[in-house]
Amino acid sequence: MAARFDGVLLDAGGVLVLPDPNVLAPLIAYYGGDDRHETYVRAHYAGMAAKSAVSVGESDWTHYNATYLAHLSVPDEHREAALEVLTHVKGNARLWRYPIPGSAAALRELTTRGVAVGIVSNASGQIESTLQVSGICQVGPGPLASVRCVIDSHVVGVEKPDPRIFDHALVHFEGIERSRIAYVGDSLVMDVGGARTAGLHPVLVDPYDDAQGHDVERIRSLGDLLSAL
Repeated sequence: MAARFDGVLLDAGGVLVLPDPNVLAPLIAYYGGDDRHETYVRAHYAGMAAKSAVSVGESDWTHYNATYLAHLSVPDEHREAALEVLTHVKGNARLWRYPIPGSAAALRELTTRGVAVGIVSNASGQIESTLQVSGICQVGPGPLASVRCVIDSHVVGVEKPDPRIFDHALVHFEGIERSRIAYVGDSLVMDVGGARTAGLHPVLVDPYDDAQGHDVERIRSLGDLLSAL
């Protein structure tokens, strides 16, 4: 698949990082919920599928949070309190910092192979710093995977699915046709919809087949891009 592209843009959440289960698991376990990290990974993708299913915008995380919690086995009598805690804590953008296993290595391999790579994320002004502190990447040369840009919606003043956010990244991909650039994300609405409108080729990270039946190219992890090179 990746051989069809000369450049790759990536979302951060759901592609490179997730809400940190090291923080969330103890809070939810207090209410009798699951404390296994893999359950929190599953919960994220289920939550994103639920958010996409109702076609809500970036600011509405109601369906995501409810679905996320439903995967954590909290007893009914504690669910309301657990949801209140989850909603409050997950509202902190800096919690999106847990590296998805293999993501940093896959990103480094993409850049090592000479693929032009950038990040485009709906965020709160923190994502470039978070990706660096979490050991994922940095803009320009350095010890981590080197990307051409990190576009943060808060910084540029436009967020997905508005296709104009991609314009801020594409100035760093001069000479590469939009149709030859993949955008990898985890949301059918924000990422797939926005990328298509921008003339990019959307690729959905869907490790649990939540989007089965949808007309979109799907991968289970960022590593799938490498295996297709």
